[in-house]
Amino acid sequence: MLQLPTVRQRRADYPDTANLCEHCTAKCCHYFALPIDEPTERQDFDFIRWYLLHDRATVFVDDGIWFLLVHTTCKHLLSDYRCGIYETRPRICRNYTTDKCEFENDWCYDQYFETAEQIDEYAEAMFGPDPVTQGSPEGCVRGRKPTGLPLA
Repeated sequence: MLQLPTVRQRRADYPDTANLCEHCTAKCCHYFALPIDEPTERQDFDFIRWYLLHDRATVFVDDGIWFLLVHTTCKHLLSDYRCGIYETRPRICRNYTTDKCEFENDWCYDQYFETAEQIDEYAEAMFGPDPVTQGSPEGCVRGRKPTGLPLA
């Protein structure tokens, strides 16, 4: 099994020719992040709220770009932090380099949302109170049961 240092390591601790993957816990194999459209309307924030209601999903903004971040481990990551399908790994993995990887990254983002309540607060700061929570259905983007419809 791969022996990892007990003290936090930095790129500068290794020669330029070192393979940083040999000294890492495969941070890049424990999540994936997909860019999403920047929210501009209250409904956009409701979609993000829906993302955040799912387990292990967060949303972050980095350099003005919004991302859906799913905290999940690649099913082919071995216990020694190596790839179990290295020879047939996906192209995205083949193209990935350690030049800008997360080796020493503290994951500091411009904005980071972990809960639906956080995105609701952010949307309220941008648009004012949500009509749903204020008792007014006008402009409501959250589903509600229809009223006055006969049962089939």
